[in-house]
Formats: sequence, C-alpha cells, structure tokens
Amino acid sequence: MRKIYLDNASTSYPKPQCVIDTMVDFMKNIGCNPGRGGYEKSVESDRIVYDARKTINDFFNGPSSKNVIFTQNITMSLNTIMKGMFKKNWHIITTSMEHNSVMRPLRSLERERDLNVTVIKCSKEGFLNPDDIKNAITRFTRAVVMTHASNITGTILPAYEVGKICRENGLYFILDSAQTAGTLDIDFKKFNIDALAFTGHKSLLGPPGTGGFIISDFASEITSSLIEGGTGSESDMENQPEILPDKYEGGTLNTPGIASLKSGIDFIKKKTIDKIRRHEQNLTDIFLNGLSSIDGITVYGPRNPALQTGTVSINIKDMDPSEVSFILDSKYGIMTRSGLHCAPSAHKTIGTFPKGTVRFSIGYFNTEDEIGYTLDAIREISDKN
Repeated sequence: MRKIYLDNASTSYPKPQCVIDTMVDFMKNIGCNPGRGGYEKSVESDRIVYDARKTINDFFNGPSSKNVIFTQNITMSLNTIMKGMFKKNWHIITTSMEHNSVMRPLRSLERERDLNVTVIKCSKEGFLNPDDIKNAITRFTRAVVMTHASNITGTILPAYEVGKICRENGLYFILDSAQTAGTLDIDFKKFNIDALAFTGHKSLLGPPGTGGFIISDFASEITSSLIEGGTGSESDMENQPEILPDKYEGGTLNTPGIASLKSGIDFIKKKTIDKIRRHEQNLTDIFLNGLSSIDGITVYGPRNPALQTGTVSINIKDMDPSEVSFILDSKYGIMTRSGLHCAPSAHKTIGTFPKGTVRFSIGYFNTEDEIGYTLDAIREISDKN
C-alpha cells in the first residue's frame, strides 16, 4: 500500500536529509552543553546555538540575535509571552480563528488576572476584517494576539494590516506563526511585531521539541520569565538574569534540535520561500479543483490558493470525519487529521463544531501524483457513501 503524508499542518514530514544529518552529527561528535564549560566541545556547542539564533533573526528580520529565545515549542512560546506580559485588568483583542495555544492561556488569564478578552468574529471562510480590530480598541486595550493563518482552513489573516493598527494605537502585537513560518514571508520590523512565536517542527522543517520567539527590547522590558533556573551566566546570582536571551532560557537547551532547526531554515533559504510557496499553491489548486468535481463534498475556507496555505478541510455528506480519515489511512495509506484540531473557536466560526472536519495539509515534499491519488480515493469514498 502507498503511504502519503498529508498532515503537514501538524508536523512536516519527511524532513530534509540535512536536518537528519545535522542531528546525528551533533549527537555523535559534539553532544555537549552550550555555555556550561570552557572546553572545546562546549564552546563548539555554544557556537552552534549562536549561529542558529543569527539565522533565525535574519530569516524573520528581527531586532537582534540576542532577542531570539528558544523554547520547546510554540505553545510554550505563546504561554511565556502572554503570561509574562499581560497584566491585571488589561484588555486584549484576539480572533475567533485561534488555536487553543492562544485561547487557553487567554482564558486562564481571564480568571487569574481579570483580563478582559475581546474575540473578533471572523467570516465563515476564516477571514478577518482589520477594521473590526480597530473598532474594538478601547482606552484599556494593551495588546492584540492572533494567528497568521488558520490551522483548519489555511485562511491567511492580515498580519501586516493589524500590526500597523497596533503601532498606530500603541498596542503590543503578538503573532502566532505556527502555520506560516517557512511558507510565507514574515518581517518582524515591517509587520510591527513585538513578539513573534514560531515552531520548529512544521514548515521550518526542523525536529519536534524545537521552537521559540523573537521579542523586541521594548516588549521584553515588561515581560517576565516563565521558567527560571541555570543559564550558565551570572551564576553568582540567585535571581534570573535580565539579559537576553538568558532571561527566558532557564535550563538546558535542546541543542541537537536547535542545530537541526538551523539546517531546516538553511534548506528553505536555498530553495527560497517563493519556490516553496508556489509549489504548495500549485498542489492546493489541483486539490481544490479536483474536490469541486466530487459530489457530496463540502470544502471549508477560502477555496483559493492565493488566500490560504496548503491546508484544506472537508466533510463528506452523512459521514463522520473520523470515519473518513480512518478509511483514507487503512484502505489507501493517506494520512490526514480529523476532528476539532485543537481549535474549537475556529470550528464554531466555520460551522463545523462539534464534529469537526477532515484536514488535508500539503507540504513541500508532496507531489502532483500524490494529490491525484488522494482525489481518486476521496471520490471512491464519496461514491460508495
């Protein structure tokens, strides 16, 4: 049976060979902690982390390498930013297309700090009108936190426009780039971002257990650390250092993962984001056109490759999405994800709560042949329904 992976919105697979080789090389030939010793291999490990920070900062046009903070994943990044930054009684604006990595910390802070959260309702296709953000601002508003693209419909939200509104109104702008980093251009300065959360294991093509955020000096001044502990710096102090990046990086870093993440970004830079984006748009276009010719299929979101990532959600008439996903895997070897995708608010927005959808998410290593095979499988399942 063929095996076709179409769950890249969850984690990208396969990884470039350079990512695998870098991790193996680190574990075999270096394997030491950065910043914890003066011996050669520790210094080499420290250089690897520094090079990764510089690569990431340059990739997103951040303020400085020291402003690149490594975490275990983007969920940890978003929690660190929001729980470290948001103060009692602040008014925060977000959107109805958010993942629970944004929604759950916000709801927790509502209870713990009396946060006032406004959720801007997006359209049924997942689109956000920037004017709705502007109109929701009050004299108590302090920040906007939002996703760059939906993990369900792939809908791209207007990050540039929202960032401009935030800058004009003196608000902090926090962007969740889980679905876009590596496939869309993101410019920290141009987008007026104060904190950019990223994950390593999706379109940046790195391994699981890697992620981080870039934070401006201005935002860092009011953002406390979530985790405190050993940093290898200022070890005479019992308080967490205030210098960046040490302020947010208590404990041992995932150095082999960070090294591999850098290799993933190097791969993207070599191929170019434009080429990757064109490839994924082409496959998405083929997929959407094919779906439009199959009876009994409901497609959610923009249904336009120019307005979305390579993520497409569907349902087949009278079939449970989990059943469809099971048949795709067990009979055809096609790997998808069904259900609510950790984004119940987004499913309520597009009208698929509580059963959810079957999600197909296309990546750089998918092919036209795989998309054709998948369309044939969906057609057979729908015809037999």
